[in-house]
Amino acid sequence: MFKVLHGPAQATAYDEAMTWTRTESGTAADKAGQPAHSQTLSRGIRTLELLAQAPGPLTIAELASALGVHRSIAYRILRTLEDHSLVVRDSAGRLAPGPGLATLARSVSADLQSAALPELTRLSEDLGMTAFAVVWDHEECVTLVAVEPRNAGPTLAQHPGTRHPVANGAPGIALQSLYSPAQWRNLVPTQEYRPAAADAAQLGYATSHDEVIRGLSSVAAPVRIPGKRPAAVAVVYVQTGQKDALIGEAVRAAAARIEAALA
Repeated sequence: MFKVLHGPAQATAYDEAMTWTRTESGTAADKAGQPAHSQTLSRGIRTLELLAQAPGPLTIAELASALGVHRSIAYRILRTLEDHSLVVRDSAGRLAPGPGLATLARSVSADLQSAALPELTRLSEDLGMTAFAVVWDHEECVTLVAVEPRNAGPTLAQHPGTRHPVANGAPGIALQSLYSPAQWRNLVPTQEYRPAAADAAQLGYATSHDEVIRGLSSVAAPVRIPGKRPAAVAVVYVQTGQKDALIGEAVRAAAARIEAALA
């Protein structure tokens, strides 16, 4: 999920996420008849996702509502997460991600994070845009690490852990560009193969406008990782007449340098 810092889109995007949670996922485990221990684990993980996506700390009531559970259940989940430093409370009792998450995050695709971070920093400063790397998780792209430009005025924040469907946006198109339509159907049969992926395969980068969030553009290039599924490096920016070709070449070059570091 992209959020415009200090702008109304931040609240709008979060409201949409909370609405989806209440209507789609709040009682999914109950409807599916999953055992109680599976529901508890799922709710604990969903709690961490909600806290990571929120623009600020949440109250117990807000969290319980988003999970679709009674406050007493939310309290039990939180106490366990607090014991492991995955959730903390501020002086007002509001909830936020805890330092234990940083320990877990460091081990996720550590080689890719190490190779990507200096290139993302360089890309962000050169273009004055938020640069980020995504990994492929089932049918979604997940932000692994992001860098915002310094001294560039208002910027777009792309937080690690945010997700969007792999068929949408420049990162997903970039990933598809490494496969044929038939190969993609075998890998992700529920997500369409985009015609734009063929163009991206020729150019070495993909572009997207008004797709994941209205008014935003992204450019991405694939990163091949030996022995693993590919990742992608991307930038995101407000549509202001930027030249995709110039941005695309910079992103493609950054992806190539990351690939070389991982080889």
